[in-house]
Amino acid sequence: MSGLERKHDFHTGYDTQAMFRLILTATSNPSREVNIQPFADKLFGPYPHLLAVAMTLLDNEVGYCVRENSDLTENIAALTLSSEKPLEDADFVFITDPKMLEDAIRCVKCGTLRDPHRSATLVVWSKDESKCALWMTGPGIAGATTWHTTKIARLALQARDAQRFEYPEGIDFLFVSESGMLAAVPRLVRWEDAA
Repeated sequence: MSGLERKHDFHTGYDTQAMFRLILTATSNPSREVNIQPFADKLFGPYPHLLAVAMTLLDNEVGYCVRENSDLTENIAALTLSSEKPLEDADFVFITDPKMLEDAIRCVKCGTLRDPHRSATLVVWSKDESKCALWMTGPGIAGATTWHTTKIARLALQARDAQRFEYPEGIDFLFVSESGMLAAVPRLVRWEDAA
């Protein structure tokens, strides 16, 4: 039985509001991880964590793109009112394969000097793996903090910086782990390897 043939327990009112508050907490406090596992547990099929994010952030006014994952694409289409868009036009880009990350970062929209808000948010899935330590600074971080995260997150930030976006242009990240933890890194947050 596929995931969509079972009834989801995720409530489109209460659960999306609670999820939105968690995502807002993560975005306001870069590198602080929030637990979205209770919401993912209410969804079925592959990548329930990403489906919870999609059901919270997507509506009929934004477009999305999923890189090389037809199951996730079909589930998002069935559960949200959002329309699928080409990578370069999507407001939200879901990446489940790290090999697709650098290409996606090169191609997604980064806003313009006049309209910086017309940029993409990349939602990056990573299996729990060995951690690396990053020294994080910027808006939402008091002074600086050390973030213990995956090498995929480090790769994403490195690829973002290689684009040399001119402020206020840029892209934002949501990193979602297999264990249900979500962390956000907005465009103005800077990093370096921790000693």
